[in-house]
Amino acid sequence: MTDVRAEEAAAGLDIVPSGAGSGGAGAGSDGAGSDGTGKSAPPSFGISGWLTWGWRQLTSMRTALVLLFLLALGSVPGSMLPQEGADPAGVQQYFTSHPALAPLLNHLGLFNVFAAPWFAAIYLLLFTSLVGCVVPRTFRLAGSARSLPPRAPRFLSRLPHSAGYSTALPPDEAIEAAAGVLARRGFRLRRAPAAETWVSAERGYLREAGNLLFHLALLGVLVSIALGGLFGYKADKLLVAGQTFADTRSALDEFHPGRLVGGGDLPPFTITLNQFAASYLESGPDRGQPSFFDARISYTASPGDPARSYDLEINRPLSVDSTKVYLIGHGYAPVFRVTDARGQVVYNAATPFIPGSTGNFLSEGVVKVPGAQPQQLGFLCVFVPTAVDVGGTLESVFPAAGNPAVSLIAYAGDLGMNSGVPQSVYQLDTAGMRRLTTGTELLQPGQTLRLPGGRGTIAFTGYRQWVSLQITHDPGQLPALACGIAALAGLLLSFMVRRRRVFVRARAGERGTTVQVGGLARTDASGGFEDEFASLANELAAAHHSTGPARQSETGE
Repeated sequence: MTDVRAEEAAAGLDIVPSGAGSGGAGAGSDGAGSDGTGKSAPPSFGISGWLTWGWRQLTSMRTALVLLFLLALGSVPGSMLPQEGADPAGVQQYFTSHPALAPLLNHLGLFNVFAAPWFAAIYLLLFTSLVGCVVPRTFRLAGSARSLPPRAPRFLSRLPHSAGYSTALPPDEAIEAAAGVLARRGFRLRRAPAAETWVSAERGYLREAGNLLFHLALLGVLVSIALGGLFGYKADKLLVAGQTFADTRSALDEFHPGRLVGGGDLPPFTITLNQFAASYLESGPDRGQPSFFDARISYTASPGDPARSYDLEINRPLSVDSTKVYLIGHGYAPVFRVTDARGQVVYNAATPFIPGSTGNFLSEGVVKVPGAQPQQLGFLCVFVPTAVDVGGTLESVFPAAGNPAVSLIAYAGDLGMNSGVPQSVYQLDTAGMRRLTTGTELLQPGQTLRLPGGRGTIAFTGYRQWVSLQITHDPGQLPALACGIAALAGLLLSFMVRRRRVFVRARAGERGTTVQVGGLARTDASGGFEDEFASLANELAAAHHSTGPARQSETGE
C-alpha cells in the first residue's frame, strides 16, 4: 500500500496520511522536545529564525501583490497633484490657492511623489520581493524543464479520468503504439524499464514558463524604471515666440537629473519657437474649449548642423538625440516698454504671464525694472485676452486675444532683489515700495501710462505667446514597454495553457492485452480536459485496433 500511495502522490494526487488528524504513533509521547509534563516545548526562534521568517514573508506572492498595490496607490497623488518636476508653476499656484493644505502635502512629499523616500522604500521592497520570488522559481523551472513525467500509478482507475479496453496486440507493441500517439500530440514521454509495460506522458510546461515570464517581465519593468531614474532626466523650459534656447543646464527653467546624470550629459540641441497658434471652439456648449495647438519650431541636433522645421503638437513630441520634447502648456507674454525719470528705455521685453484657473486665460504677471532711476519700478499686472467690463470688473470672456488689455498697479522703491533672498519672477515684494497709482490703470495695445512724479512711463506695445516645453530623456522607456508586452504574454500563457498528465498501462490477459488509460489535469479550473481525454482515449483505442470500445470512468470506479 505504501508503494501505491507514493505512485499516486507522484502522479499528482493529493493523498492524506492515515495518521493525520488522529492520535497516531508519537502523538503526545514523552520524547525529544518534551518538558516532562507530556507537552512539547516550543522550539527556539532566534535571530536566524526571525530573519528566515521575515525573508519568507517578504518573498511571498501575497506580499508582492500588496506592495504592488501600494505602489499603484502611491502613484495616485502623482497624477492628481501638480508635480515639481513636471509642473512647478502648478505647484506654486496650488500653494497660493491652498495655503493651509499645501504645506502638509509638501511635508508628505506629495508634490514630488516619485522622488519621495516612502515611494522609494515601497519600490525597493517590491523589487527585493520579486527577486526573492523569481530567482528560486527560475531554478525550479529549469529543473522541471529537464525532468521527465512521473512513473505511471499502478491503479489508473483511481485517477480522475480513466478508460479501459482490450486489444490483440502484445503489451510491448501496445505501449509503443500508445507512445507514438502521445508523441504526435506533443506530450513528453517517460518509458517504463524493460521489465514493465507502461508509458507516462505530460504536456503544458509552457504554463510555468508563462508564469515565470510574467514575474521576470514585472522585474524588468522595475529595472527599467530604475534605469530611467539613474540615467534619465526631466527639464522644463518656458519659451516665448521668437526666442531660442540651447539644451544647457543654465538655460533650463527646471532641471531634475537622475542620480548619475550631470549637466555635461545633456544633448547639445537648440530650439527656436517661430510661431505658436491656438484655436478654440467659438459656439456651442463647449465654447472656449481648445481645439488645436501648434508650435512651429526650428531646431538643430548639434552645433553646426542645418536647422530643421517641426510642428510641435499635443501628443506629437519632437525626438532629437534620444530626447523627447513635449508641448505641455502655453500662455500670453505682453510686451512692455518702460522709461525712467531720465527718459531712457530701461525695459523693453515680452513678459510671460501665468494664466489663472478660469479657462479664459486671464493671466497675472509682474514687471520688475531694477535699472530705473532714481528709484526701482515694479508693476502688478493682469492680462485680459478678450476684455469685457462686467459690473465694473474687467473679465475675459474668451481665451483668444480678441480684445486684449492690461490692468496694472505701479510701485516705486526697493524691489529687494539684492537682499540675497531668492524671488519668484511671478511675484512682487512690495514691502520696500510705495504705490504710485491710486487705482488700477487700464491699457490697450499701443497706449502709454505716465507715472506720477515724473518717474517715467510704461507702454503696452502688444503681446506674444509662450509655450511650456518638457524635455525628457528616459532610457528605460522602451525596455519598460517590451517588458510590459512580455508580462502580458506571460499572463496569457499561464491562463491558457493547462498542465495535464496521461498514463497508459498494458497487461497480458486470457483474452488478449488489457489497456488502461488514466489522466489528470493539474490545472484545469476552466474545464475542458474531459473532452481532450475522451478524444485521446478513442485515438489510442483506434491505434490499438481494440476489440471493444474505450470504457471511460470519470469517478475512478
